[in-house]
Amino acid sequence: MTGWRNVWKRLKRHKLAAIGMGVFLALLVAAIIVPWISPYEIDDMDLWNLFAPPSKAHPFGTDELGHDVLVRIMYGGRISLFVGIAAAASSAFLGTLVGVVSGFSGGIVDGILMRFTDLMLSVPTVPVLLIGAMFLGGGLTNIIVILTIFGWMSTARLVRGMTLSLREQPFVEAARASGTKTWKILWKHMLPNLFPIVIVAATLGVSSAILSESALSYLGLGIQPPTPSWGNMLQRAMDYILGAGGDYGRPWWLTVFPGLFVLLAVLSVNFMGDGLRDALDPKMVFQTTTGAAEPADDSVDAELGEAEEPESVE
Repeated sequence: MTGWRNVWKRLKRHKLAAIGMGVFLALLVAAIIVPWISPYEIDDMDLWNLFAPPSKAHPFGTDELGHDVLVRIMYGGRISLFVGIAAAASSAFLGTLVGVVSGFSGGIVDGILMRFTDLMLSVPTVPVLLIGAMFLGGGLTNIIVILTIFGWMSTARLVRGMTLSLREQPFVEAARASGTKTWKILWKHMLPNLFPIVIVAATLGVSSAILSESALSYLGLGIQPPTPSWGNMLQRAMDYILGAGGDYGRPWWLTVFPGLFVLLAVLSVNFMGDGLRDALDPKMVFQTTTGAAEPADDSVDAELGEAEEPESVE
């Protein structure tokens, strides 16, 4: 566990990553506990305060039905964050599976899988996402499936490249020579070395999935009202911002606050991804709090960068 403790120390020294982790955890916790801490329910309406600007009673104002915007943002965060995490995790799993099989098998299997990956990468993502959402519908499960189908390719290429390098390493060749089964080589020697790049790719994939869900919902093809998500809150608000609010003017808070939460979520995840990339790189040099450069602890190599050697080769 020494290597992982050193990774945690490195991650904490990365100031932007620490801030990003704090912001993302705060958003996640707030989205989870909102039913127990909010004075309002998700569908509570204050008909005397339609399009009310931010106030003490409604810190983020109210919408066209008198719903508290802050409460709906928190409930919408449940959807948007869940979609981001679930889609990124499933994409990372699928990409790792394809990359490992392709890189370790080589030959015709590698050729077929990589040509298929290239084909998927050549497809224009936005139009295909829109078409997929139109045909499959905009339910929560369908959005996650669509984002997974078109989100695994970059991870597959990264994992395949690393696998090609690892399979030529002496410890893998020694395991093969000793008669170790393929699944055991993959599980014991390959996957521990692939874990750092997979976790970084998955983390950065969360922000991409959140943006994609927001875009689909904004266009009316993602999560459908009355279930709130950050994207469909922006979509509903645009009509009023463009002048449909009538006597209520242009309620700027309906777009500013959901958009701000999308921005905070995406930036925090990207900062975490950068920090994890640096913390999991044994060769990275960090700046200490005094401003002096400090080399990474080589003990991380023993746990993350190098696979365990076989005990004996017969």
